[in-house]
Amino acid sequence: MSEHSPYDLRVDGGDDRFPVTGERPLLSWKLPRTWSGQDGYDLQVRVEGTEQTLHNVTTARHLFVEWPLPPLRSRQRVAWRVRTHLGGRSSAWSPWHAFEAGLLDGDWRARWISPREDGTEFRPAYVLAGGVDLRDDIVQARLYSTALGVYEAFVNGVRVGTAELTPGCTSYADTLYAQAADVTALLHGGRNDLEIVLSDGWYRGSVGTWRKRDCWGTTTAARLQLHVRYADGAEAVAGTDADWTSRRGHIVAADLMNGQTTDFTAQPGRVRPVLVDAVAAPPIDWSPAPPVRRVERLAPRSVTRHGDGVWIVDFGQNASGWVALTDLGPAGTRTVIDHGEHLDPAGDLTTAHLDSQRPGEPPIPFVQRDEVVSSGRPGEVFEPRHTVHGFRYARVRRTGAGLDPAGIVMRVVHTDLRPTATFACSDDDLNRLHEAARWSFRGNAVDIPTDCPTRERLGWTGDYQVFAPTAARLYDIDGFSRKWLRSVRDDQLDDGRVVNSSPDANRLKVRDDPMADAITGSAGWGDAIVLVPWVLYETYGDTAALAENWPAMRRWVEWALATARTARHPSRAERSPEPLTHEEFVWDGSFHWGEWLEPKQRAADGSLVDPVMSDPMAWYAADKGEVGTAYLFRSVRTLAAVAQVLGHDDDAACYRETAEKVRHAWQTEFLDAEGRTKSGTQAGYVRALAFDLVPEELREKAARHLVDLIDAAGGHLGTGFLSTADLLPVLADTGHPDVAYSVLYQRTSPSWLGMLDRGATTIWEDWDGVSEDGTATASLNHYSKGAVIRFLHTHTLGLRQASGSVGWESFLVAPVLNDAITWATGTFDGPQGRIAVEWRVQDDHLTISVDVPGGSEARIRFPDGSTFRTGPGRFSARRPVPGRTTIPGGASARV
Repeated sequence: MSEHSPYDLRVDGGDDRFPVTGERPLLSWKLPRTWSGQDGYDLQVRVEGTEQTLHNVTTARHLFVEWPLPPLRSRQRVAWRVRTHLGGRSSAWSPWHAFEAGLLDGDWRARWISPREDGTEFRPAYVLAGGVDLRDDIVQARLYSTALGVYEAFVNGVRVGTAELTPGCTSYADTLYAQAADVTALLHGGRNDLEIVLSDGWYRGSVGTWRKRDCWGTTTAARLQLHVRYADGAEAVAGTDADWTSRRGHIVAADLMNGQTTDFTAQPGRVRPVLVDAVAAPPIDWSPAPPVRRVERLAPRSVTRHGDGVWIVDFGQNASGWVALTDLGPAGTRTVIDHGEHLDPAGDLTTAHLDSQRPGEPPIPFVQRDEVVSSGRPGEVFEPRHTVHGFRYARVRRTGAGLDPAGIVMRVVHTDLRPTATFACSDDDLNRLHEAARWSFRGNAVDIPTDCPTRERLGWTGDYQVFAPTAARLYDIDGFSRKWLRSVRDDQLDDGRVVNSSPDANRLKVRDDPMADAITGSAGWGDAIVLVPWVLYETYGDTAALAENWPAMRRWVEWALATARTARHPSRAERSPEPLTHEEFVWDGSFHWGEWLEPKQRAADGSLVDPVMSDPMAWYAADKGEVGTAYLFRSVRTLAAVAQVLGHDDDAACYRETAEKVRHAWQTEFLDAEGRTKSGTQAGYVRALAFDLVPEELREKAARHLVDLIDAAGGHLGTGFLSTADLLPVLADTGHPDVAYSVLYQRTSPSWLGMLDRGATTIWEDWDGVSEDGTATASLNHYSKGAVIRFLHTHTLGLRQASGSVGWESFLVAPVLNDAITWATGTFDGPQGRIAVEWRVQDDHLTISVDVPGGSEARIRFPDGSTFRTGPGRFSARRPVPGRTTIPGGASARV
């Protein structure tokens, strides 16, 4: 690729084998590798072969550029290229980039078809079949398809595309995406067979902790439309209609959570006519996210016999996906595969830590079970593509036949996100921690950002707002996040509240559920609608993410402000019958989850005490206004910044003023003159410092109080769900990098390395996820606490975006050194191009090398205060390292 031309042209559309967009795609490109910026560009666009050129467009913008031509029509093919200008010179033209518009909603002619079901307890996947007669001179064919359920499409017996679990997880009442595939090579003259294999999926299958079913509807359906172009330009169109049929196939049971059963000996079911237009579906759209795919194969680390006909398979890594088997045994052999995260002391699979129970109701045992019955035919393969599991271990049971370890593999399945970062350093513990957190996010990125890939699999808003800044370093999450945010908007309640998880299986928008309603609208959870789009804007320069979420952001913030104004916590009402002046901006009178999952305290007998389950009413009624008001300030201030970017100047001024009133209220109510917070917790100090709630003159004192709490805890952290991500950055940025590294290197519980020492390959939900005796509690794959690895990128490696920069136009390299680490290296493939950083301490000198991409400028700061500025190209410098200082535990850090 020439360094004198733009490169990496992209559109904001998802893809399987080619990008597909709606009618107004957004265009992005990276600047020539040696250029510092652009002041304009020329754009050449070919739509169905007709070329147009836009000359001398004057702008520095090269990310998320609005579509400059009339809206695209269905199925139009587009090729485009760009050349940039700067200071009177022009670059070479970029390579051409091609994409297509999808089949837009108004141009679908195919009917919705549904299977005629048998009403059995275990719902199968149904085979919907049709066909089309075609001429021989086919030059191009596109298949457009979607479903209410999970589907696979087949043309003449060949599976179409590489996407899995299509059409994905959405709030099906409002949003449904379709998929497009090039099927030219699969068609021939004469009769062509078309099939859809359809199962419940997210639409109708088990959802969440309580395994609710039929959340979005009671009838599955599919829609497929084939467009064929012949050599003479004529076109043929075929689609699902009343001539299609349905029958049961080999998949005799399929549930996305519980598992899939395939019986290759089962006789085909009776062929029956399909139901036509038996469902109500939303308009069909095209997703901005990449699809879910089988992204990796993991061979077993070990296969251990565990009794007659039972084997325990360890894949060495907790992940999301399924087990594929090529050794199915003789005809009639039944193989049962249970999946889980943990083994009991006897070496058997256990999932008891994932069981659920509502008060007064029987427990719901956690099960992820696939089954297959062999027909004995050569080449038979079991790959359960209508389910997905979270697991490291599999228990395989088979009677009367052996198990060939070479015939079993884990297929890692999740959204095919583009990796954007690498990190490695001289300390392998930190490298292992980085990988564990990265795998946690991968396992929870199955089309939506989930809390865990096992027990719940829900798109919890709090989890993602905590992890999104870290995810944005590890992967390109822009389209993935925009897709999920659409569900958040779809599910937003009429009063402005944002539900706890989206897509919302509770359907609070249309269903009365007093219990779910009572715990909806929490600070730190609903704030995702403000904070996640802002992460996308800061990271990628994505103003579209701000614009499409702006109304929902405002509604959420206005609801929170109104609640702060009109509702009071009982403790404040007891203090003063009439609200004090500042209380108008204290958000304390509605439900908040609070810090959530701080390290548990131990009872006198050494057992852990769960503050929620031990006294649920006390926890529910506790004053969490300190947390609520802190998030209210952060979201109002962020909303002001969003308004400024979008050109809503009056709103920006109003929300800036309101934010200052909220900050004053927080300081008045929750901070004293010595910099002590009312809660007096580690989390409270971290949040106050990270959110800029503490006046400058008290920051040093507040940071000292935080350090004192860590010292009193024996060098252990005490933060929970919301503030753990900010703990180490706050310590380092307030002058306590020694304490930050001391906490990072802590090995006894609660700690990150303690998880690794007890065998974790992903991050646990609870700090004490596996006890000393090997007993597991809660999920062993929750990514929120893994947000600590952002510190490894921003402080250990030292690479962070400069304050006020957007889209990585400006960044800082400033490693925070520690004697345990002698070198670090990493890269970030950002919207301007690849940044590479490497540093090494040798002979009491620090050498820093940085590659700066086109469109960016860098500031490199050494620990001795020396600072260098550089534009695109390679930078390297060597400076002496300042003296050492001893830190708790006898280690040392360079400061």
